[in-house]
Amino acid sequence: MTASLTDAAPTIRSDAPLARSVTVNYGLATRLSKDMGNATKQQVEQLRAQLQTASYAYYVLDQPTMEDAVYDRLYRQLQQLEAQHPDLVTPDSPTQRVGERPAQQFNSVRHNIPLYSLENAFGVEEYRAWQDKWQRLIPDAGDRPAVAELKIDGSALALTYENGLLVRGLTRGDGTTGENITQNVKTIRSIPLRLQTDAPPAQVEVRGEAFLPLSEFERINQERAAADAALFANPRNAAAGTLRQLDSRIVADRRLDFFAYTLIIPDAAQAASQSGETAQPITQWASLSQLQAWGFKVNPNCQLCQTADDVAAFYDRWSTARRTLPYLTDGVVVKLNDFDLQRQLGFTQKFPRWAIALKYPAEEVPTRILNVSVQVGRTGAVTPVAELEPVQLAGTTVARATLHNGDRLQELDLHIGDTAVVRKAGEIIPEVVRLLPELRPPDAVRVQMPTYCPECGQALVKPADEVVTRCINASCPAIVRGALIHWARRDALDINGLGVKWIEQWVEQGMVRSVADLYTLTVSQLMALDRMGEKLATKIVEAIADSKQQSWSRVLYGLGIRHVGAVNAQVLAQEFRSVDALRDAKIEDIEAVFGIGPEIAQSVYEWLRHPANWQLIEQLQAAGLQLVSTAPMPDSTQQLPFTGKTLVITGTLPTLSRHEAKALIEQAGGKVTGSVSAKTDFLVAGADAGSKLAKAEKLGIAQLSETDLLAQLNGES
Repeated sequence: MTASLTDAAPTIRSDAPLARSVTVNYGLATRLSKDMGNATKQQVEQLRAQLQTASYAYYVLDQPTMEDAVYDRLYRQLQQLEAQHPDLVTPDSPTQRVGERPAQQFNSVRHNIPLYSLENAFGVEEYRAWQDKWQRLIPDAGDRPAVAELKIDGSALALTYENGLLVRGLTRGDGTTGENITQNVKTIRSIPLRLQTDAPPAQVEVRGEAFLPLSEFERINQERAAADAALFANPRNAAAGTLRQLDSRIVADRRLDFFAYTLIIPDAAQAASQSGETAQPITQWASLSQLQAWGFKVNPNCQLCQTADDVAAFYDRWSTARRTLPYLTDGVVVKLNDFDLQRQLGFTQKFPRWAIALKYPAEEVPTRILNVSVQVGRTGAVTPVAELEPVQLAGTTVARATLHNGDRLQELDLHIGDTAVVRKAGEIIPEVVRLLPELRPPDAVRVQMPTYCPECGQALVKPADEVVTRCINASCPAIVRGALIHWARRDALDINGLGVKWIEQWVEQGMVRSVADLYTLTVSQLMALDRMGEKLATKIVEAIADSKQQSWSRVLYGLGIRHVGAVNAQVLAQEFRSVDALRDAKIEDIEAVFGIGPEIAQSVYEWLRHPANWQLIEQLQAAGLQLVSTAPMPDSTQQLPFTGKTLVITGTLPTLSRHEAKALIEQAGGKVTGSVSAKTDFLVAGADAGSKLAKAEKLGIAQLSETDLLAQLNGES
């Protein structure tokens, strides 16, 4: 259907006759100005209503009522009027969906009501066991109606509306605290900026899932491929990354969609008593209807199930039908319909007792193996990779799948031309699960692991105690590339601007053969490369030079010694305050360090005694790298950094796991507890810090970032 522009508000005439007297002139001018202002306001409101109605029909109902050209013309007309009359701009105007300036950062905001995760059930039998469990809590409960909704594979959002107007959009975060991404939320066309009701509640919270339709995912990856940019792994990751873009214009361009599934009206009883306001629905099914009435998109693939058998039938039906959907779903969410029953059941520490996610098994599909290639990693590990006949798997096109190692290759007895069953390990990395030997072609050739490195031609080795085949040539281009990428990482030498493409080009052209060669690069050398101007070349050379100031522990980690992570490097650098001290240490001395086991000790001991590796150390010393700790030397009378101190860790730290951070603190004399109290000395806070951060702020407890923590452990602060 199309709409005509003849319905637009009338234009304002400017040919009114002149009055005879100054007094009348003045009065007429005032009245005309007022009339024109009212007419403009009316025109703006009418345009806004027309555009909102058209958007709702297109993005929510999927029933376009207006041609694109007509919509664009009305939109531009509204833009022009609002530009001429800024006082007429409202937050719910269609022109306000995309911000003009990128955000500087996202602020963390505490959820009014926590967003709990859901308990998982894998299969109908586990669902029935969950049902038996909640029924035991409610005497004579029997089978109760439940709502089955497809579980959308996206990112949860919590939207707050005040007097019908969208005022805040938060990510789920850790369930207690989320990030305020309101400007990005406004770009999602299926999220109304204003509720479609004349009598909205004073406040309402709507929860749902933002997701990337498969067609948009394919479009975005095609555009990224054309721009030689890294492709998104799957729609879920792409949606999550999109929502955290600081520039809302990028978010708008990626065309996210949204399904609403939860409605919460605070103080519903009080709201119901106020004239004209909407009370909280008493069932989940009624909530979905209310959300639809207010202009939200609700997944039509949901069902009110009277019995557990109905739920099982819904689950079974969509186990195969879901592959025809324009979005990804990995299961069914089942919620008891009656809100009063939900309140009686309540929550465990982690989950609501009245809802469960009934997950589907990892998707497996058959496809033909066209070839097998091998990849050589940073440590020389050689990984066989199956080149596949492209197949759709969990919403993406898969053409390669890992075979893990030579032992796995031999176990599968893989032949070129075999039909393999492929799945996504952890729903991300495609892997070959098994073969279908009955479909093997008669002339199929068995695949063997190579005996020589495909990158450098050197003989490969396979230690007797390992399943991994390795290239041990330190000059192998693949190992050099991996070493350089690792060296430049944020938690190693943190060389800003040293991207993978530049590293690949430098190694290919022989400009860099080790990390030490980075420190010999000049601006003029880099400027000789394609697409490398003087400004960029200077920036990279300066960033490389700045990395010389990084601490001894970062250099140790950057060397890429097998089994030595960032935390191990920190521990070793504290105990052995120079590379010479570490090299002179006996293997039992290294193993005796808290947190360093026999495998790590053996790896460090052998690495430092390899002539080529020590030559690299000497080159780094000559280049000015920090291979000696600059922190004050502790003595027997000096207290450790956290002696007698109590610390609490909350949130996600950039590079350390909670276990690793706890080990470092305890080694430094501190005690780590699980809750904040007046006795807490420091709170180590990472991303998505929740209630512990709020309590620490209330009590005035000092906060440490991961950087602060490592600095104190190093004696640098």
